[in-house]
Amino acid sequence: MMDKYVITGGNPLHGEVCVSGAKNVAMKVILCGLLTEKNITVSNIPLISSVYGTARIVEKLGVKVSIERYTHRLTLKGNGMRDFIVPFEIGGVYRSASMVLGPLLARLGHARVPNPGGCRIGKRPIDRHIDGLKAMGAVISYREGYFEADAPRGLKGTTYTFVSNTHTGTETLILAGVLAKGKTILKNAAEEPEIDDLISLLNQMGAHIKRTAKKTILIEGVSELQGADFSIMPDRNEVVTFAIAALSTGGDVRIVGAQKKYLTTFLNALTAIGASWQEVEKDKIRFFSKYPYKATHITTGAYPAFMTDWQAPWAILANYCGGVSTIHETVYENRFSYVEELRKMGADIHFFSPKISNPSLVYNFNWSDKRKDYHQAIEVKGIAKLHNAVLEVSDLRAGATLVLAALTAQGESVIYGIDHIDRGYENLEGRLQSLGAKIVRKKE
Repeated sequence: MMDKYVITGGNPLHGEVCVSGAKNVAMKVILCGLLTEKNITVSNIPLISSVYGTARIVEKLGVKVSIERYTHRLTLKGNGMRDFIVPFEIGGVYRSASMVLGPLLARLGHARVPNPGGCRIGKRPIDRHIDGLKAMGAVISYREGYFEADAPRGLKGTTYTFVSNTHTGTETLILAGVLAKGKTILKNAAEEPEIDDLISLLNQMGAHIKRTAKKTILIEGVSELQGADFSIMPDRNEVVTFAIAALSTGGDVRIVGAQKKYLTTFLNALTAIGASWQEVEKDKIRFFSKYPYKATHITTGAYPAFMTDWQAPWAILANYCGGVSTIHETVYENRFSYVEELRKMGADIHFFSPKISNPSLVYNFNWSDKRKDYHQAIEVKGIAKLHNAVLEVSDLRAGATLVLAALTAQGESVIYGIDHIDRGYENLEGRLQSLGAKIVRKKE
């Protein structure tokens, strides 16, 4: 049986809420269990399906994983590695699957990994990961849905330049480079703070990794890594979700775990539309104000630009801005799946095509992969009063967006496909309830 949300909207949210540990760190630190025979303990682990799914991947390869639900503490013990094959039924669901290639090649010399899954937000250019591993000496082929990789003499250091920004690709080569022979230099490497959190853990384990220049990472390979005791950073995407929940309902919410230094672009955008926020303590920000807000224009991009994960929730705020707001997506080629669902609720949203003279330089995805029926920008005409609807979730951030929309709408909405939301939000309904939201999870 699948779960659904039933939400009665129209209530301003008030109170204080804590965000979970960052999903985009938690999944990657689990993979570090493949790099050492020592114990790794991780605090602030979010209890989400992406974490449990990644745990299943490394468990199949021989890493012992235990998760203490009440303390949000994860323990990894990797001294039982015995396999180099990730089953399709596990790896084909989670995009972290491809990232095991480096650790497996470094320690076992072989890897067989399925083409990774994840949310349907466009093609994941995994060719950038594969090319980097090949530059480190791996021999990789693709057959019947699997990447077959061999490096019987281990991986060797190299200098590799990414053709465009890739968060996961940067992390993949970091995980490969820590046990490679010699130095690995990654150029045009991604700069997201979640990557730096992963680097911090690896350095605690005995790796030698540092950023030597803008978008440049130097990794000096070591022969072995030790254990560590680590706490992961708060989830920036959750901060944005709860902030928009407060502002779009006309509420007043304090968010614990809101790290201002990693939210600058989002906070600047709030200031631009006339929304109010205030840092009340270190890593705690209050979001409070009532619409209407002023229209603005958002373009997504690599850190420190406006994050692609934020643009779907931002569309809800844009709906409560006077005039016409625009959102231009440059990271993925298919990230507006939520638009039709919002139109069901009365939102006035239209697609348009920005005039770009050289799209291959502007867009982060492979421009040749783009389908003609995909659009890269929307305009949102405010202020449309949203009404209730029956909605279907297509991916994680779209799911959070539909929840936000239902919280602001009049009447009772039903949201199906919330397993996508469970990938990245722990007990979302419980935390929203604590702020006064009328939201319940029900079995279908």
